[in-house]
Amino acid sequence: MPLSLSRRDALRKLIVGTAGVSLATAARAEAPATQPAGVCVLMPQAMEGPFYFDPKLVRADITEGRPGAPLDLILRVIEHGPCTPIPNARVDVWHADAGGIYSGYDRQGDDGDASAKGQTHLRGTQITDADGRVTFRSVYPGWYPGRTPHIHIKVFLDRLTVLTGQIYFPDDLSARIYRERAPYNTRPVADTTNDRDFLFKAGEREGGGIVMATEEKDGGLVSASLLIAVDRSGEAAKGQGWRRSLRELMGR
Repeated sequence: MPLSLSRRDALRKLIVGTAGVSLATAARAEAPATQPAGVCVLMPQAMEGPFYFDPKLVRADITEGRPGAPLDLILRVIEHGPCTPIPNARVDVWHADAGGIYSGYDRQGDDGDASAKGQTHLRGTQITDADGRVTFRSVYPGWYPGRTPHIHIKVFLDRLTVLTGQIYFPDDLSARIYRERAPYNTRPVADTTNDRDFLFKAGEREGGGIVMATEEKDGGLVSASLLIAVDRSGEAAKGQGWRRSLRELMGR
């Protein structure tokens, strides 16, 4: 189906994980490894969306030669409360390429005529190290109609516990990359920013859209980092009421 999903179509594809985990980030300039204890503020889970599949590829470099601004995605999984690292957690990421196309699916693009069936680029899995950390090398995601630029993430603590989230970039950074860098500058103006994206705004009602700490480095590399705080008990997630109805999310 075309990527210009309506709010109703997107929400119909909602696949939520177990209530026992939640996502956290501190909107700070520091990389996750240097953020002090106590900054992990729980945030709600987000919808998985329609473009997930598991290619069973454990790898750090997920680019597969796709063009775009190089991106280092640095994620650190910690336990909410003590903010201690969680090793041996599985982390999956996936996102659109510079043209706004997801691997593995057809009927995409601005006109619904682009296909990436059979491809696996910009998808991968890592296992957290002793410090709870994983790093992926990718490219900065492009935009597609109706959504602000974002990356999807899943964290598995065991076979039954999963966090599902969407994480975002500062609007000014996205605007500059799309305007100044190839191949993004063939579509330089995203039609949706964070403050207009309905999923980002839905998250804000329970603590915020999840904007990563970012830094531009020499050679055009973008480094984006995020703390992911997991509530093992599930009580905090229940207290935040993340199981809102689709009717409420659709504003009806």
